[in-house]
Amino acid sequence: MQARPPLTHVPLSNRVLPSLDPVPPPWPAAFEEVGTARLHVRRTPGPDDVPAVYVHGLGGSSTNWTDLAALLAPVAGGTAPDLPGFGYSEPEEGFDFTLQAHADVVARHIGDTGPVHLFGNSMGGAIALLVAAQRPELVKTLTLISPAVPDLRLDPRRLSDPRMALAYLPLVGARVRAQLAALEPRERAAQVIKLCFADPSRFPESRLDELTEEHGARAGFAWAAPAMARSTFAIFRAWSTLGKASLWSVAPRVKAPTLVVWGREDRVISVKRAVRTARAIPRARLLVLPRTGHVAQMERPVVVAKAVLGMWEHVEAGTW
Repeated sequence: MQARPPLTHVPLSNRVLPSLDPVPPPWPAAFEEVGTARLHVRRTPGPDDVPAVYVHGLGGSSTNWTDLAALLAPVAGGTAPDLPGFGYSEPEEGFDFTLQAHADVVARHIGDTGPVHLFGNSMGGAIALLVAAQRPELVKTLTLISPAVPDLRLDPRRLSDPRMALAYLPLVGARVRAQLAALEPRERAAQVIKLCFADPSRFPESRLDELTEEHGARAGFAWAAPAMARSTFAIFRAWSTLGKASLWSVAPRVKAPTLVVWGREDRVISVKRAVRTARAIPRARLLVLPRTGHVAQMERPVVVAKAVLGMWEHVEAGTW
């Protein structure tokens, strides 16, 4: 039996990638019916032999994948949905915001276009993990970027605003939520980037403008704050689940070749979870990036793209 390569060995493609200068705008979007859900979906034009599907994290949206999708577009077109309750996707009545509910929506979104190259970041990584384990016929390769595996550290630095830890407590919670709601959209957007980037100065000003516009729009959606809160609680419930339903038990059931990417300076999900995550998935390799935070696909899109293309090339050659 061939020995498994070290987790840290990730082949990088030698392919010349398109320039991201100037910074590309978000990909065109439209609302699409996915079962009984109505999702806001961005589509990246490109070859669709094996398309890519990009799943964002908690508090994120489809725009989190603009740069990586642009770099991979010459090889694979793709779609990036706003999950129910995030971006511009209004959740349908009765949606319970569990990771499993989100995974079911993503699986229906993939539908007949599978198998796909499936990507997930943070909460989206946990969702993608569930899809790959439960619906292996839908996933050709899996890329997980700082997936939200169990990490129960009590560390206020994991919050974009320390007051969030108090927002849903009795008595003080209502006042704190009002204070947070009063933040200007640009201030809220800047807080998110400060949390998720190791070096926030790398975030282009035009991207901050886009994020500010999105935060401003979401402030007018009555469903946005409850969706954020309920998805947050659902993640903590999933982290507390033991036995066959735990994410650590789900990971070994993934059959797809998998690339796990982590930023060494990730403050949201500790890089200490990286090795365990990659070792739990049978065909996974691990790439840990220095000077990188929680959203490597946004902070280091070129390196991530080269690693993804390297995986795809080795999968096609049968050497992954």
